[in-house]
Amino acid sequence: MPTKHPRVNVVLEEPLYEGLRKWAGREGVSLSLKMRDLVKEALEIEEDRALARFAEQRERSFERKKALTHEQVWSRLRGRSR
Repeated sequence: MPTKHPRVNVVLEEPLYEGLRKWAGREGVSLSLKMRDLVKEALEIEEDRALARFAEQRERSFERKKALTHEQVWSRLRGRSR
């Protein structure tokens, strides 16, 4: 039966494969499911790093004199909804 999800083949060194196999076994999941979860976690970590870099850039370029107050932001937003 064809799958509706894309597949990726991964070549691992023997120690990595054995570690992954044992880890998946301890958790009672397949190698495929364990790899999927590890890739998801790695992508979330990478996304967090990218967002942190973006926040740092914004922080460096922040000019308090040009910043809007909370009330100014909300009054502008209220004006758009009319």
